[in-house]
Amino acid sequence: MGEKIYKIMKNSGAGSITLGVICIVFGITVGVISIVNGARLVKGKTYISF
Repeated sequence: MGEKIYKIMKNSGAGSITLGVICIVFGITVGVISIVNGARLVKGKTYISF
């Protein structure tokens, strides 16, 4: 019984670490894309005339 609990805890911990790394990478990617798109919008606003 004790070994089963340790296996479950090990798998759960490894899954949490993996999910955390994926979230960090995804967050950084979305942040960079947002910054690039914002810079393009700011740069392109000089070409708009009303």
